[in-house]
Amino acid sequence: MKVVFMGTPDFSVGALEAIIAAGHQVTAVVTQPDKPKGRGKEIQVTPVKACALSHGIPVFQPVRVKEPEAVEVLRGYEADIFVVAAFGQILSEEILSMPFYGCVNIHASLLPKYRGAGPIQWAIINGEKTTGVTIMQMDKGIDTGDMLLKREVEIDSGETGDSLHDKLAAAGAKLIVEALEKLERGELTPMKQPEDGASYAKMLKKSMGKIVWGQSAQRLDCLIRGLLSWPGAYTIFRGKTLKIWEEEAVGELQADLADAEPGTVVCVEKEAFYVKTGEGVLKILAVQPEGKRRMQVKEFLLGYPVEVGEKLG
Repeated sequence: MKVVFMGTPDFSVGALEAIIAAGHQVTAVVTQPDKPKGRGKEIQVTPVKACALSHGIPVFQPVRVKEPEAVEVLRGYEADIFVVAAFGQILSEEILSMPFYGCVNIHASLLPKYRGAGPIQWAIINGEKTTGVTIMQMDKGIDTGDMLLKREVEIDSGETGDSLHDKLAAAGAKLIVEALEKLERGELTPMKQPEDGASYAKMLKKSMGKIVWGQSAQRLDCLIRGLLSWPGAYTIFRGKTLKIWEEEAVGELQADLADAEPGTVVCVEKEAFYVKTGEGVLKILAVQPEGKRRMQVKEFLLGYPVEVGEKLG
């Protein structure tokens, strides 16, 4: 097939590589404009652009893909299908109907659950045991199009947003190649999404990472793992932000500590300290103090001797 690939972040790169490796002709890659990044504000190309350039594929970076000028550029590419994976812009109906096979999207959830921008992180935040990838025929709605193929992926205990991202990216790369082959052979039957069970995974915001110690340890464990590494979960320690990188939800408190308020440090060991929550205790194993690098608690305690009875948050 002749493919125009539309994607931007790391999640999309594996799919692009897989499509190329499968022998399809990628006539162009469409990705978001390059942006300044880091303290030096150096312009950094998107991961998908870097991949495309390494294969000698033409790259198009419209600020607004729905503008007439951008639409005409897309119309000029030879393509049987547009493959979209975390592109970051909404496509117009004119674009959706442009190629013979339309536009298909690699979505990181088992639709209709977790439509929207943050399906990977919300699956962990909500304590799901399984998620997956859906190849979807795009329509004018947000992740509402007909489903073509689905693949379930297990969420392991201790799974983070980062590790699940990589698993789903790999699953999506394999599934899109399978979908393209079956589309060519006429072996796919589109299935409408049921509205029963539909949900929306809203975009992540930095404010979501603020830890409310009155929630249960299990709930906070899911939040912290889901938001790793952006925006990250954090609390306030001695007037400054303390990011939590690694932790573990553990059992109930001893009877003599049961009256401590949520957010109180109830135990300090050589390599961890324990904070009471609304239900259970969170064992903190790795942190990042404001303006510092990430470190294990064993190292953190050398510079910040945490004491039992101190309050976080």
